Amino acid sequence: MYNQLLKKRYEHTIKFLQKVLPAPATILDLGIRNPFCEIMEQHGYKVINTKGEDLDLLPEVVKAHKIDAVTAFEIFEHLIAPFNVLRAIESTKLIATIPLNLWFAKAYQSKTDQWDRHYHEFEDWQFDWLLEKSGWQIKETEKWTSPIKQIGFRPILRRYTPRYYAVYAERI
Repeated sequence: MYNQLLKKRYEHTIKFLQKVLPAPATILDLGIRNPFCEIMEQHGYKVINTKGEDLDLLPEVVKAHKIDAVTAFEIFEHLIAPFNVLRAIESTKLIATIPLNLWFAKAYQSKTDQWDRHYHEFEDWQFDWLLEKSGWQIKETEKWTSPIKQIGFRPILRRYTPRYYAVYAERI
């Protein structure tokens, strides 16, 4: 089931990326290398990743490379102060996805992994405000659901309630 959820999310994400930033392009992907990096490379993108630095403490690592765009796929919810990283990005293009705050589910918190916890689960308008305040102009957005094939009230709500929010923004 989990792999099917990832597959759906990856399909939506790559389609959104291709729509707003056609390949070839050189991307700085915030976060360590992950399976989605391979998907981006298979679609003609050159991908450079950050190396696991704490972006709250070292936001300047986003300035280390000559790139066409920065991507941040489910990264900003893990930062205490995403504003600082957003301000430090020198690229003129940003493509980001975030999990949306769901009124019927608590924010995600791993009990065993210090990095795998959500300090923020934004409403779409909150993330828009954060981008605008940090110097970005939103050009394109998209939402999609993350249904779970289980029985119950929350799984039914997940079929109809968007969970992911994708944004393409340009530096003002």
